Amino acid sequence: MIKLLTLSVALIAVAFSAELHWQKDLNTALTLAKKEHKNLMIMVESQHCRWCKKMKYRTLSDEKVIKRLTPYILAKVTREDKVTMSLLPKAEAAPTIFFMTEEKKVIESVVGYFIVGDFLSYIDDVEKKYPLKK
Repeated sequence: MIKLLTLSVALIAVAFSAELHWQKDLNTALTLAKKEHKNLMIMVESQHCRWCKKMKYRTLSDEKVIKRLTPYILAKVTREDKVTMSLLPKAEAAPTIFFMTEEKKVIESVVGYFIVGDFLSYIDDVEKKYPLKK
């Protein structure tokens, strides 16, 4: 019984530790990226976008994707927030994902839903263009 309880607690701990930590405010994310000298990944979503939800709950919740995004400062913004959107390049649709340097230079952007394998390949392409700082 104790072994079962210990195993259950360990599995719950792993499940809750494997998640992305999103900044809710773009200015905070930009400041943090500059302070920590890290690149950013910014997801532009829309309030009622089913593809945005699929991207978050299928692709961005995958443990391989989470591991690859750990070195980045992450932020989510909504297209409906016009003030925040004025700080970013134009996003024609949702979801749009921008990978940016700490100086706000766009490394790469992509529009739409991606399955896990395709998104991992996309991250590979981003890191070939602009390798992560160690």
